[in-house]
Parts: sequence; C-alpha cells; structure tokens
Amino acid sequence: MPNARVDPLILPSVLPADLARLGDEVAGLCAAGVDRIQWDVMDGVFVPNLTFGPDVIAAARAHSTVGFEAHLMVANPDELLNRYAAAGCELLIVHAEACTHLHRTLSRIRDLGVLSGVALNPHTPASVVAHVLDETDLILAMTVNPGFGGQSYIRAVEPKITELRRMIDDSGQAIQLEVDGGITDTTIIGAAAAGADVFISGSWLYAHPSGKAAGVDLLRAEALHAARAARTEAA
Repeated sequence: MPNARVDPLILPSVLPADLARLGDEVAGLCAAGVDRIQWDVMDGVFVPNLTFGPDVIAAARAHSTVGFEAHLMVANPDELLNRYAAAGCELLIVHAEACTHLHRTLSRIRDLGVLSGVALNPHTPASVVAHVLDETDLILAMTVNPGFGGQSYIRAVEPKITELRRMIDDSGQAIQLEVDGGITDTTIIGAAAAGADVFISGSWLYAHPSGKAAGVDLLRAEALHAARAARTEAA
C-alpha cells in the first residue's frame, strides 16, 4: 500500500542566520512556524565550506521548541554521529557519496536512538537508496550542489524526485522525501508536484519582505496546492 501523504513540512536552513545571535535566531524561526530546523554541517573536505560543530548546535538546542536535523556534508560521517546525536539532533542525514557502507551507517544512526536520513547529490541516481529503504526515515534529494547557500534550484532533479516518490510509496514505509537547495515560493511548486513533502529554504526565507512567518506560510500553501493538483491530475 502507498504511504499516506502528509501535509508539507517547511524547514529553514540556519546558514543565513546572524551567528552572533544564534539562540535568538533559533527562537525566531520557531516563532515563525517552522516544522523543524536544519543544520548544514560542512567539514571543509566533502564540501569546501566549514560550518557548525556539535557544541554550537547543543548550545542552541535550549532555544528551540521544534526538532533539529543535521545534514552532515562531511567526508567521514561515522566518526561524528555520536556527537551530533548527543547535541540534540533527532535526525541525522548522511550523504550516500560519503558512505562506503551506507546500510551500516544508517543502522548505526538508528542504534543511537535518532532517525536516519540519506542525501543524494544532484548527479547521484535514485537507485543508490533502493536497498537501504528499510534503514531509512528520510531521503534528501539535493536540488543544488552542496556546500554553499544562495544557489539556484536545479530543475533537472525533479524527475529523480518523482522516481524516489514512487520507490517510497511502493515500499509502503513511512519515509519522508526532502528537497534542499534554491527553494522559493516558485521553485517549491515543481518540487512538490514531483513528490517531495519536506522543503528546506534558506536565503529566500530569510529575505522575505514580510518576514519569516509570512514566508513559511507562503511556502506551505504553494507546496500544498501543487501536491494536491499533481495528485488530482494523476488520478
């Protein structure tokens, strides 16, 4: 049986935040109505940028009323899983491209008592996750190349999102399908129609002229409308 589709979840990336006021920024995102918060963890090796360590995330945890997920854009995720789980991240996302033994890594994440996720770069085929669905709580289809905020959405990933949606539904498992990169009130329409149900927005959300709460509401409305329209068309 296919999964029951849930209403879209809107998550902010913390990359554009004022890092000198990180606790206040996290509290403000919660007040804006986000569903959880994503931390883009970069090691300067797997991607060229260098960002949040576990101690920074742990310090921000008390300021949040929603869950944290860590998107580990790192070359050796297995060495860091314990620390990011201990920092208060309820979901850890690793890149398939960085994991020699992906099934083992995802199993280790669940053994830590948190949810497991696997991310795919734009060029990585959906088939890479076909045999780890039983160890996966979330699949992240990157719609930019990881490493920097403010990049343009890669529309060519949408057929892969649809393929992943089909794989998830056929599996009958409760796996979320997330997209990250260049998400705006315009690009979210194609991603939602393709089958995504979790959406990361960074630069666009922070720059919304009416504030983050208005941006979250607009993203959620556009995604919901696009997903319903796509299901009606497919029926």
